[in-house]
Amino acid sequence: TSEITLKGSVEIVSDFFFTAINSILYQRGIYMPETFKRESKYGLTVLTTTDKGLLRYLEAVQKQVEQWLLLGNIQRLVVVVQGVDSMETLERWQFNVTVESQKGQENGENSQPNVSSTSSSSDGKKGKSLKEIHNEIQAIIRQITASVTFLPLLQEPCTFDLLVYTDKNVNVPTKWADSDPCYILNSSEVKLRSFTTSVHKVDSMVAYKEADEWEL
Repeated sequence: TSEITLKGSVEIVSDFFFTAINSILYQRGIYMPETFKRESKYGLTVLTTTDKGLLRYLEAVQKQVEQWLLLGNIQRLVVVVQGVDSMETLERWQFNVTVESQKGQENGENSQPNVSSTSSSSDGKKGKSLKEIHNEIQAIIRQITASVTFLPLLQEPCTFDLLVYTDKNVNVPTKWADSDPCYILNSSEVKLRSFTTSVHKVDSMVAYKEADEWEL
């Protein structure tokens, strides 16, 4: 089996982020279900937005994330789900990125995540096949789909933001700005599966606000 290159790994991780974000937006009802189309990917039927504004935003973020991945500057991507009226963070989907060859090195993480100002509402082994990687990604997408069974019902219209944690000295485009981390106090957390390309490892988790805290 041919070894995955850095560029190949960046494409796999970036494509996973795009698919995972779309799945979260669909499953959590952030956008209307009729604005999504069905596609076959990773041996699954996945849903992708057809909303032109959202697509432009996601593609711009994806392009920047790919640059940071190539340079090894990205540490995590977070999808924040917030109530439109309350502006309270209700869910925080976190995807941590580790460069397999740099495990244990101090990267000097930037404690303030970067957010685009244009925003809208397992162990690695050499020679891992694309099918093995896709199987691991499939398991994560399945968990996102199944999340409706354990996440509290969102009681108000919600919007989302994307936060990207990078190394401190990274060059950040002018359209991006420092953001509040949008943590959830006294949150419950569910660790999701991980996948590795042998170059990058991505760990996934979701933190959410317990329903009984905001049901009056």
